[in-house]
Amino acid sequence: MSLIRPAAKARLSQWREALWGAGVLALGLYWGFWTGGGLLHWIGYVVAIVGALLIIAGIQRGRFRTGSGGPGVVQIVEGRIAYFGPLTGGTAELGQLSRLVLDPSGKPPHWLLHQPGQLPLAIPLTAEGADALFDAFATLPGLRTERMLHEMHRDGTHPVTIWQAATCNSTHLRLH
Repeated sequence: MSLIRPAAKARLSQWREALWGAGVLALGLYWGFWTGGGLLHWIGYVVAIVGALLIIAGIQRGRFRTGSGGPGVVQIVEGRIAYFGPLTGGTAELGQLSRLVLDPSGKPPHWLLHQPGQLPLAIPLTAEGADALFDAFATLPGLRTERMLHEMHRDGTHPVTIWQAATCNSTHLRLH
């Protein structure tokens, strides 16, 4: 029997990294201000900075988690994103993605992962394991994380391109 209500437990789980960061920050501040100097005093300041960085990263991860219990399961192994859904599924190679699109018109909203020569892989934002996509998407060169998080929480009706691979559209390459 749990002493925490399921809704509260889910909310705490959503922000778990930020909460850990707050604990590390508090420990660092305690060591930095109330230990009376010495080496522990300076280590405390470093620990406090690490805690602040953990809070920032935890807030981004918490904003990325939009819920759970959606259809299907997401797995990411060695750069391959696999989605196993009740009606559809497939895989996408992270290194071969040409475009990442957020489609808010679906119920629930979906990520659309585009690869050359394949149909887009649609992954619900609420699929089991979809929170692991945050780390996968963070490796895409030039992805603007804050823009992605903003678009996820906006009430849009049309698909939005979050990231697109850089391509060379010019046939004339300059050397200088």
